[in-house]
Amino acid sequence: MVGIKSILANAIEVEASDVHINVGMPPVLRKNTELNALELPPVSNEDAKEMVISMVGPDRFKKFEKNQDLDFSTSIDDGHRFRVNAHYQRETIAISFRVIPNQVLSIDDLHLPVIARELTDLPRGLVLITGHTGSGKSTSLAAMIGVINEKYKKRIITLEDPIEYVIDNVNCMIEQREIGSDCPGFASGLRHVLRQDPDIIMVGEMRDLETTSFTITAAETGHLVFSTLHTINAAQTIERIIDIYPAAQQNQIQTMLANTLQAVISQTLFRRIDEPGMIPCSEVLLCTSAVRNCIRENRIYEIPNIIETSRRLGMQNLDNSISEMYFKGYIDRDEAITRSSNPGKMEKVLVPMNEFDVVQRPETANTYV
Repeated sequence: MVGIKSILANAIEVEASDVHINVGMPPVLRKNTELNALELPPVSNEDAKEMVISMVGPDRFKKFEKNQDLDFSTSIDDGHRFRVNAHYQRETIAISFRVIPNQVLSIDDLHLPVIARELTDLPRGLVLITGHTGSGKSTSLAAMIGVINEKYKKRIITLEDPIEYVIDNVNCMIEQREIGSDCPGFASGLRHVLRQDPDIIMVGEMRDLETTSFTITAAETGHLVFSTLHTINAAQTIERIIDIYPAAQQNQIQTMLANTLQAVISQTLFRRIDEPGMIPCSEVLLCTSAVRNCIRENRIYEIPNIIETSRRLGMQNLDNSISEMYFKGYIDRDEAITRSSNPGKMEKVLVPMNEFDVVQRPETANTYV
């Protein structure tokens, strides 16, 4: 069997975004959302076991066998890094790799909404980047931390599972703590982080009640906190946070969230048509006084309408972003219509472009893969 480092090097060479190892199949690469098997022999369970041990060592492998899931990061000789999850399926080992770009890319290179740069100037509060798995949340967060790193002299502490982008100190002092290696869990790391003199805290994911509670408390104590959630829009994000608390505490968390939440950016990746790669379309919610009142009074259903009527403030819904990316020549019309919230309306808005249209093309290469 070909070694795992050779397989990962192949993934880098062909610019794949993910690598999947399943017993009984050859290794599979994902590139621009499509899966393709390598021309290699099927992987055996012993092969998969050797791959995991080679990356984490025998001691952590025993932990994996006990818990049957393990998140970690790995790298190959040329320095390229990968986020890895090893798990079991059908009583055999399976491994999923996500390619992590070597550089922290800029907000402009990633085509994030303009407001993303402005949010890095906030003195305090909670900023959430949300989206489904693989929507580029970590890439966007790293870009925003990169802006702060260039612009300010602050102390940034991150809690990640695992560390994806290694961020060098430029003007900021940055500590990156990996769950499982540098601290036992998000809750434990957050419990002690306020004694480590941070200006800015980045929490890789608000996974459970304890982590969510500590994250909101950190924002409430005057820190700027960035984190992520697996939600697809701003209203669902707020509902998810409230619903994770017991019913008796939900009124209290509505008040805390109304006081601390600054913005939610919910992003979805689309395949580019101008060049290989992916590009995000984003919904943006900014916490104005009207939004804070909706959160306090549990009128979350009004938030989509506030977003729609507040574009001059920098808010936008997903359909606004989709139409903008279409008219810039980045995404396909059929996909834009199909994935919009109102396909009938979007079909009327997106007038088909032809060879006489003047389309603005980007000069920078795409970095969401």
